[in-house]
Amino acid sequence: MNEFELIQHFFTRSACAQGGENISLGIGDDCALLQIPAEHRCAVSTDTLVSGIHFPDQAPAFLLGQRALAVAVSDLAAMGATPIGFTLAITLPQIDADWLQAFSEGLSLMAQRCSIGLIGGDTTRGPLALTLTVMGAVPTQQALLRSGAQLGDLLCVSGTLGAAAAAVPVVLAEIDRHTIPEATLQQLLAAYWTPQPQLQLGHYLRGKAHAALDISDGLLADCGHIAKASQLCLQIQQAAVPVAMAARQLLGDSAALQCALSGGDDYQLAFTLAPCELARLQHAFPAVQVIGQVCAGAGVQLLDAAGQSIVRSYSGYQHFN
Repeated sequence: MNEFELIQHFFTRSACAQGGENISLGIGDDCALLQIPAEHRCAVSTDTLVSGIHFPDQAPAFLLGQRALAVAVSDLAAMGATPIGFTLAITLPQIDADWLQAFSEGLSLMAQRCSIGLIGGDTTRGPLALTLTVMGAVPTQQALLRSGAQLGDLLCVSGTLGAAAAAVPVVLAEIDRHTIPEATLQQLLAAYWTPQPQLQLGHYLRGKAHAALDISDGLLADCGHIAKASQLCLQIQQAAVPVAMAARQLLGDSAALQCALSGGDDYQLAFTLAPCELARLQHAFPAVQVIGQVCAGAGVQLLDAAGQSIVRSYSGYQHFN
């Protein structure tokens, strides 16, 4: 099977490549053609995942297909964008028909959940790596940016944190999964392999939130990006951080809290908004939790119950450190 037969068999015919209302032309030509709705802007983001760095070398292909697309689409959610299409550049050490079939099925399942279509890409030979570029549409002047936080804003997160980071030693077989209660194990694995992009919340926050991003490198590090872009200080009440129960059950309270603060891979949204918006927001999205506020100053402050600053590193994941 050559490159073109591979694309045709496993991707062009897959469910995720069957188009959408804003895809005028998909796979097959030199470029895809997208229809961006009037009074909208195109939001674009690219993620690269490398075997042994972003996922285990022997990662299940079906789950990898789901995860790869979910983490890319999460960037669209963070901007308040509606998904349209994505490209996939995949580097493969060899052609494995069973692996490719399972991968394309996982990819298609997540694409259907996110209402996004595969519109093109590339295949090459080499160590396993995936590069996905996602495209969406967001109304003009309504994109959620990192730079808009305002004094007095509440700092919120969309759900519990820490389960995906807690799952890593399980995924890497550093902890025997047979020693973990089944319900806890399934929650941990779902958090790692099938994160759910917060698309509906992102849409709701347009015109309401002042700043937003998705939590990929750790809560403290990512909130630091909002603080820097907005030139303000984000104060986080440590006791208010919603730590996933599955992480607590596996690791205990202290280690689970560390996962929630610095572990990353949560793909929940962190955002700021005026206090007057909170009641309606939590009525529509009950999982949203207030964890702090925006104040004068710079950087991120983690506070204890007495309001004293807790010194903690929050550099987040960095590839070249």
